[in-house]
Amino acid sequence: MPAADAPDTMPPFVSRAADGAWHLLVHALPGAKKSEVSGIREGRLCVRIAAPAVENKANAALAALTARALGLRPAKISVLSGAKSRQKCLRIAADTEPDWKRLLPGACMLSTVPAQAGPAEQ
Repeated sequence: MPAADAPDTMPPFVSRAADGAWHLLVHALPGAKKSEVSGIREGRLCVRIAAPAVENKANAALAALTARALGLRPAKISVLSGAKSRQKCLRIAADTEPDWKRLLPGACMLSTVPAQAGPAEQ
């Protein structure tokens, strides 16, 4: 069985960090109609986020959706770089390697998450 961090077991948008965490490269598209993984763009997971890109809402939604898809607590996901950019690197603090297939388009649990209602819609 190959090692958990062998290059052939991880998609191109995932890497193992020196501290044992995982890095997930994301191209985020905030303000979408619904949150979903729309594919892979330039070696990054392309994720549409229903939350707007104001007051860190899109980053928080991206972290929460990624955690839900991977079956982790939201506190295990953080934005390592790109907080104010569409090109982001998420840090995933997991004890074991997550099932990255759960993030791929079509198999992703993110695509089933509806947009959150705003204050006027609640």
